[in-house]
Amino acid sequence: MKSQDIASRWLDFFAQKDHAPVPSASLVSPDPSLLFTIAGMVPFIPYFLGQETPPYQRAASVQKCIRTADIEEVGKTVRHGTFFQMCGNFSFGDYFKEQAIPFAWELLTTPQEQGGYGLDPERLWVTVYEEDDEAARIWREDVGVPADRIQRLGKADNYWNTGQPGPGGPCSEIFYDRGPAYGQDGGPAVDDTRYMEIWNLVFMQYQLSEVRTKEDFDVAGELANKNIDTGLGLERLAMVLQGVENMYETDQVRPVLDRAAALAGKEYTSTEDPADPHYVDDVRLRMVADHVRSALMLITDGVVPGNEGGGYVLRRLIRRAVRAMRLMGVTDPVLPELLPVSRDAMQGTYPEVGRDFDRISRVAYNEEKAFLRTIAAGTARMDSAVTAAKSAAQSPGATAAGISGADAFELHDTYGFPIDLTLEMAQEAGVAVDEAGFRELMTEQRTRARQDAKSKKSGHVDSSAYRELQAGGDTVFTGYTEHTTASRIRGLLSGGQQVASAAAGQELELVLDATPFYAESGGQAADTGYITGDGFVLEVMDVQAPVRGLSVHRVKVTEGEVPAGAEAVGAIDLQRRLDAQKAHTGTHLVHAALHQILGPEATQSGSFNKEGYLRFDFRWGEAMSEMARSEVEDVSNLAIRDNHPVLTREMSLEEARGLGAMSLFGEKYGDRVRVVEVNGAWSRELCGGTHVGATAEIGSLALLGEQSVGSGNRRVEALVGLDAFRHLATERTLVNELTGLLKVPADQVKDRVAGTLARLKEVEKELAGLRAAQLQAEAGRLVEQAVDVSGAQATVRLLAHDAGPVGSGDELRSLVLDLRSRLENASGNAAGTPAVVAMAGTAKGRPLVVIGTNQAARDAGLKAGALVKTACGVLGGGGGGRDDVAQGGGQDAGRIADALSAVRGAVAAGVGAATGAAGA
Repeated sequence: MKSQDIASRWLDFFAQKDHAPVPSASLVSPDPSLLFTIAGMVPFIPYFLGQETPPYQRAASVQKCIRTADIEEVGKTVRHGTFFQMCGNFSFGDYFKEQAIPFAWELLTTPQEQGGYGLDPERLWVTVYEEDDEAARIWREDVGVPADRIQRLGKADNYWNTGQPGPGGPCSEIFYDRGPAYGQDGGPAVDDTRYMEIWNLVFMQYQLSEVRTKEDFDVAGELANKNIDTGLGLERLAMVLQGVENMYETDQVRPVLDRAAALAGKEYTSTEDPADPHYVDDVRLRMVADHVRSALMLITDGVVPGNEGGGYVLRRLIRRAVRAMRLMGVTDPVLPELLPVSRDAMQGTYPEVGRDFDRISRVAYNEEKAFLRTIAAGTARMDSAVTAAKSAAQSPGATAAGISGADAFELHDTYGFPIDLTLEMAQEAGVAVDEAGFRELMTEQRTRARQDAKSKKSGHVDSSAYRELQAGGDTVFTGYTEHTTASRIRGLLSGGQQVASAAAGQELELVLDATPFYAESGGQAADTGYITGDGFVLEVMDVQAPVRGLSVHRVKVTEGEVPAGAEAVGAIDLQRRLDAQKAHTGTHLVHAALHQILGPEATQSGSFNKEGYLRFDFRWGEAMSEMARSEVEDVSNLAIRDNHPVLTREMSLEEARGLGAMSLFGEKYGDRVRVVEVNGAWSRELCGGTHVGATAEIGSLALLGEQSVGSGNRRVEALVGLDAFRHLATERTLVNELTGLLKVPADQVKDRVAGTLARLKEVEKELAGLRAAQLQAEAGRLVEQAVDVSGAQATVRLLAHDAGPVGSGDELRSLVLDLRSRLENASGNAAGTPAVVAMAGTAKGRPLVVIGTNQAARDAGLKAGALVKTACGVLGGGGGGRDDVAQGGGQDAGRIADALSAVRGAVAAGVGAATGAAGA
């Protein structure tokens, strides 16, 4: 039986039992505490917790799920995988154990020709919670399972809770006996390999008051409405019904594995034994099969590769799969070969995979191309870090080989190597990574980046305080039609607690019953303005919605004393709002223009707009050309000129999607949504923001530029209205000044500047040549400055010199190599005399050091890389290189003399130590 038939039979069976068939929710969880949907019950959590009223009492679904906690183990065993499907049937205060248990048994054991799965009842075992006599009785008396195939287990195995106070209850699990070849007899309590769990029935019947651990909690009493939450693993049942050994051999996974094996010229043997010679390749093939399917399904649900959250997980899955193929010898792009195979395997259950494959494949293929570029750029740096780590480990007294946190951070920040790739490559090379040091540097970087956001949100408190105020209902937003609104102050918050009043000078949070102030959301900045009442004036500095539906105003009391419950009038800064509306409608114009110029896959991934300014992020794999940017700006301004009407309509989410309204991925929408249309279908988006009435109100739009904000994501910035005019006026003034300075018409400024820059480069080359010639001319004189440094049994010819200002490190390097050769060939020097040349100089105000050693010096224990580090330590910098020539720099050019002196000392000490050791 194919996987898609398992899914359809599930829904058909429970539809006959009066369950509402519910389509799979997105893999992106609506629960902000979860990154992905990790279980079949996740979309129903608000119903189980009593936060929302379910639209049905019975439901059934086949839910897509992603779990990545054990991603490193994927492939190493056949049990681990990231994408799976959970079949579930749910009751919200309707039926309970007396029907849930017989339902499960009926579906599993009913013959296939009658719509069931046709499992042999003799091979099914069940477990119940050790104190759940009711479930045990139903299994034994109502269903007829023999008592010796019903096992009682403790809380660790057969009790469910959320990990926090709330609903909980016992479980009953159904296991399939795979036979003696898979382990010993005795049921699931004895062997969970032979007896494979296929279905878990959770009976939510208690209110837990305190949960300390999974097995240690307090039961406050029974729930008023008892619920059923069950989950059957589709892949596990497919294993049984398709007669295969593991999930990787089922019909939705094996085709990708086979295609990967063919591309790599490998034979898949299904081994899990690390000692088996096929094990390494089998692990990689399983990893590829799993990750390609997971990536396909994530992209289908709108996730795009990125550096944060779900985007990072997707990027990691793709890169792990690509790299696994490279380790098996496949260096060409592999996703064009593998992704269509996964599409064909999955679209029977999820038709949208096939319908949207053009977009899906573009996203995936662009990410693979970007990763291949990353590998090309960073592998050499990674190899260098590994070599350095191994070399350092061979030094006397050194500890185990390791890559520093700074090197790992450089690989991430400069070369795009994610830390997991660095860890994997380092492990393969046999070196460790200072992951703690890397994490510390990453934390520092993120802390700096988040300072603005933290300062803005610092006034927010625990959400429980907001929920208390929300008990009076959602805040009514009047700002679509009103600029001032009379209302009542529902509550005042200070330090997370409700307060009765606030005096002049205090800053706090305030909730109104109704407000004209727009709370920051959908990329639009919050309104500012004033709230006034009898004897008080409040300045509104920010408005946020920490709880959906509740607008919280951050205010400062500027006059009088404000009491909670007082009548008040809110008035927004109207000009600021009008300018913000221009920018917000401008983002919709830019989005539509990008679709026209680049294509429909250039979809929004984020935005921000405020008065006069907009920032728009979109999914695109490469930089836009100058022509494309100009066309986007032109299309946007044509739409402004044509004065298209901007209309808003409320409708159901299903109706809006049927009209093709675009939505922002990751945004949670309610059943009723607001659709903003520009000239009908020219631009149609789900949007709760405020907008102009017609596009001509925007005035004009000027693109400021376009840049990358992560692999596969680009950003454009623009000004609108008066801000756009002022920007263009400034550029006009600049052009006028340049025409005066260059004494050419405006249309010739570009050519004149280009010619001047070209001439400047020629002059710089000429100067560099002159400096190099001057240094070479001085080389003969410099050789005479070499001195002998004597050690215990050898004498080194050392030349240490400050060359002063230089053009670059390359000039110093050329001089060092020339002087090293001259020292070796100088008259009076015996053949095989050790020679060291240390040259320092300043380039653009910063000190540089280059050191070269000949073979005799290296034999005496003098390594150029070690000597450079000595000099750079004095200069406040770092460097390194090969044993024969190395380069470094620092911060303090005033200490060049001290650095060269340190090199002289190191040469003397090094020769003495090396020759002394040799003599011993």
